[in-house]
Amino acid sequence: MIRLGLRLAVAGGREALVRLGVIAAAVALGVGLLLTMVAGLTAVTGQNQRYAWLETGFDPTTVAAGQDPGGANGGADAGAPAPPPAPDGPAGAPGDGTADVDPLWWQLSADTFEGQTIGRVDVAATGANSPLPPGVDALPGPRQYVASPAMQKLLASAPDSELAARYGSPTDVGTIGDAALPSPDSLVIIVGSTAAELSRSGHAIQVTSIATESPGQCSGETCAVGLGMNKNAVALVFGVVAVALVIPILVFIGAATRLSATRREQRLAAMRLVGATPRQVRTVAAMESVLAAAAGTVVGFAVFLALRPLVLRIPLTGSTFQPADYGLSVLDVVLVLVLVPLAAAVASRLAMRRVVVSPLGVTRRTTPADPSPWRLVPFVAGLVWLGGLAIVGPPTTTGGQLLSYLGGVAVVMVGLVVAGPWLTRAGSRLLAVRTGRPTVLLAGRRLSDDPRTAFRSVSGLILALFVGTAATGTITAFVAERGPAAVSTQAGNVLVKHLDGQREVGTTVTVPDSLVTDLERVRGVSGVAVVHASPTDGPAGWNGAGLWGRPGYVARDELATVPSWGRCAPGADVALIAFDPTDDRADVVWPTADVDPASLDGLDTLGLGVQTDGSTAAIEQSRTIVEAAYPGGMTPFTVHEDQASSTSELAQYQRLAEVIVAISLVIGGCSLAVSAAGTVNERKRPFSLLRLTGVPLGMLRRVITLETAVPLLAGAVVAVAAGLGTAQLFLDAQLDYGLTSLGGAYWASVGIGLVVGLGVIASTFPLLRRVTGPETARND
Repeated sequence: MIRLGLRLAVAGGREALVRLGVIAAAVALGVGLLLTMVAGLTAVTGQNQRYAWLETGFDPTTVAAGQDPGGANGGADAGAPAPPPAPDGPAGAPGDGTADVDPLWWQLSADTFEGQTIGRVDVAATGANSPLPPGVDALPGPRQYVASPAMQKLLASAPDSELAARYGSPTDVGTIGDAALPSPDSLVIIVGSTAAELSRSGHAIQVTSIATESPGQCSGETCAVGLGMNKNAVALVFGVVAVALVIPILVFIGAATRLSATRREQRLAAMRLVGATPRQVRTVAAMESVLAAAAGTVVGFAVFLALRPLVLRIPLTGSTFQPADYGLSVLDVVLVLVLVPLAAAVASRLAMRRVVVSPLGVTRRTTPADPSPWRLVPFVAGLVWLGGLAIVGPPTTTGGQLLSYLGGVAVVMVGLVVAGPWLTRAGSRLLAVRTGRPTVLLAGRRLSDDPRTAFRSVSGLILALFVGTAATGTITAFVAERGPAAVSTQAGNVLVKHLDGQREVGTTVTVPDSLVTDLERVRGVSGVAVVHASPTDGPAGWNGAGLWGRPGYVARDELATVPSWGRCAPGADVALIAFDPTDDRADVVWPTADVDPASLDGLDTLGLGVQTDGSTAAIEQSRTIVEAAYPGGMTPFTVHEDQASSTSELAQYQRLAEVIVAISLVIGGCSLAVSAAGTVNERKRPFSLLRLTGVPLGMLRRVITLETAVPLLAGAVVAVAAGLGTAQLFLDAQLDYGLTSLGGAYWASVGIGLVVGLGVIASTFPLLRRVTGPETARND
């Protein structure tokens, strides 16, 4: 029977070959998308692993004995590192595996150039056995550096006064290899220094090994460097993509394997009538499906290879993928090659149950039973699941939260597919009882007789609408709650340097007049304001928030050059200020500080602000001057850059949501196109008979359009409402946020998606004309 099944699949003339080719092509597209998704998830993991070495120092196992990992975080409360080890013995305790390792001075910081993040690591070896970062053959010495290819190009193209000078204009002695680069576009530089220089820094530590495992979450400067995603973020990407895309892809592949199912049922029913056993019928049906699915699976790998160059250009995590990371494992290949044809065989056997039970059930065209209201149970159960999380609260672990939320969303998605036929049946009855027009009656009758098939064709778009609505609702609330406040252009162009904690061991930080003079000489700089640390907490009862944690003094003349920081009271020489320097406080009049302006230079310094005109040259030259004077710690940043950095994580999730929505819409559109074409082809005989009786072709087109519009619109309303409800339940449970307006752009995109769906149906009209001629009724 296996040979017979294979022969019937290809020996039925042109129709059989076309049917086999269409099914194979549809399966190939679905498999190609599935492989693209799997490879993308693998690439996210590989990219995350490539930036694990930057977590060195934050992992206590990499830090030399006596060191405080917190000292490397660049924060205001960073502890000073321990002094260098005694020259008569290496760091490390006997038996801890580090006794033969010479500690490496290590200082990680996040640099910036023209809005691009640069990962900077300052290193100084204490001996020949100091640990070596990945991707380099040797550590750079003093006034030397090794850099990523993208960083080398940037250094070569940028004026030295805007970039290279901040590293001391060192010599390029090598290129960082791909093993240390999350992306081909990663900007990373390792700058050599001396142990004496880094030992005096408030941000350098000694390490005895380089981290090899990506962190569970980023910390300190690793967050600011932003060269990858931590394990929790990777788990989130895996879960969201799996739930949001796997189900629509499987629905699409299932729709592809059911092409020409009605014609197949007729042929196999005839075999039953002439004596074929149920087992033989199942085998023949399975062979045809397996052959098409196997051919489509093989071609799907070619589709994946065609899509691969395009995906490599998408910065899904904020950076593009290394080509070596974006690929498939042997296990991935084997599973897809085996499971897709196997799933097609199972689906085919299940679809043949009416033929197996009673072949006359096909030949007599018996009407299936109406969908039961019990089909709503899974959908309601999923919403109740998410509602319970909003009431009881989410699990405490990241894994538990992902499992609980994504599990609930998966149940809702499955519930939409299961409940769809019932919704279609309800819509058809409402349609049929409210009009006597022939077009509406024909469409309503068809929907009422077979709501399962009618909804199956639009189920992909319904899932896409649900996914898109839930993702958009959640991200929109994130941005509304966590997005930065708007500031003026003048305030956004202020370059801020944080100096509290910048000091060497046992010293204070001061800003020399020469540094201020150098900054004021830069074209585009209109003033510099230095914030000196106040020894008090401010006036009694004053509740002002502290600048970097405490109030500060600013001279009147300097404060006047940075208008967005506020102004002095009339007649005051020094202002006592307390605010976040990224805020716009142009309308604030600060209290007068009872301090002699001449004594300010002797006080410790919290930071400084440089008012620029926003030009690249002014910002980057000023940043270079400040970094050269105060290397390490938090890089100088403009207010606009700080806002962009604070929303970078939101931007990553926004990008993820956009990719998911786009792919799900493509999948849904393809599923609709395949199902629509298959439906027209399977119904060519009844349509031909209707045309012979005088029904105009335009009426048949309207019938097909209505048969799609009713389940599509009914499902769309439920999907959008469920998406909004899912987003709100997640926000309630996890963040205590409320939904905000999704904006006209979202609703316009929903409308466009529905119109495009109807346009896909219209694309089948030429096929309708070709297959409904008189010869079809005569030959069939």
